[in-house]
Amino acid sequence: MSLLTSLIQASTRFQQAMDTRQAPSGKPDDGVTTEAPKLQATGNPDGDRFTPSEHKAQDPADVKVQKIPLNQYKQTVAQDLSYIRDTLRHKLAEYNLHPATALNVSKGEDGKTVVEGKVPDEVRGKIEQDLNNNRDFADAFSRLSVSEPTLHFMDNALKLNQAYGVRNSLLSALVSENQQFNGLQDVLHRYDSLRRNTSANQPMAAGDSQRYAFNLNARA
Repeated sequence: MSLLTSLIQASTRFQQAMDTRQAPSGKPDDGVTTEAPKLQATGNPDGDRFTPSEHKAQDPADVKVQKIPLNQYKQTVAQDLSYIRDTLRHKLAEYNLHPATALNVSKGEDGKTVVEGKVPDEVRGKIEQDLNNNRDFADAFSRLSVSEPTLHFMDNALKLNQAYGVRNSLLSALVSENQQFNGLQDVLHRYDSLRRNTSANQPMAAGDSQRYAFNLNARA
């Protein structure tokens, strides 16, 4: 009996010791439960303390710019680039010039096509005349003189926006909130309008707009 009593007493003391050890740990538990609502209250209703910064990244001005189908624009412009390049190569072959001959094609002050390059003046004059009589070439070159600089500007502005969050006011002005009005021609028209307005206010800009040139074999 004394042995059984001793075991019962030892068991009782062990249980009391366990209860005593668990009591302090209960207080922090209570503290965590009561503190959690405070943390939630300081955040947004969903309890996500980082959500506001995520919303900031989704600014409408940035979203509309990031949705620009730039690759589609480039594919469309590539058709004019290919046509201009092939036409000039055919002219080199037609006048028995070396296929690697460098040519620079631009628009003169009178709006006519001007050809520069290390070719005889007589041949250069004939190429100019042929190109000026080619309505398809003139139309493609006119489109390219606007589309290529525009895409170059948009490409650089988008890269800066995506990499560093730098917002370009001109790029934002080119892009509509409604994606249905962000076709290539829509964007080019807005860019051309802005350029013309700038040229009207700053005469020097008009001269800059005439400097666009297509270079064939420029590195030859």
